[in-house]
Amino acid sequence: TQMSEEQAMRRRIAAMQFAMWELHLFLDTHPNNCDAAKKLDDYKMRTEKLVKEFEEKFGPINETPQNTSRWAWISDPWPWEKEGN
Repeated sequence: TQMSEEQAMRRRIAAMQFAMWELHLFLDTHPNNCDAAKKLDDYKMRTEKLVKEFEEKFGPINETPQNTSRWAWISDPWPWEKEGN
């Protein structure tokens, strides 16, 4: 089956984000590696551009939460409370 343009772009964004995560991990143990730091900056710029392009074509890539209150999590039941199970 042929992948839609939206699916292809989502995969490219996910691949870029994965590469950025791996570079972050690498830089944790190699903080003075200038090449890796430059690659991370490059991937960040490319990802931001790709996300902007995606959102112009298909809308927001991430769902925005309904309750954007910083403290909303405190009103939810905790896992050990009966309401949470």
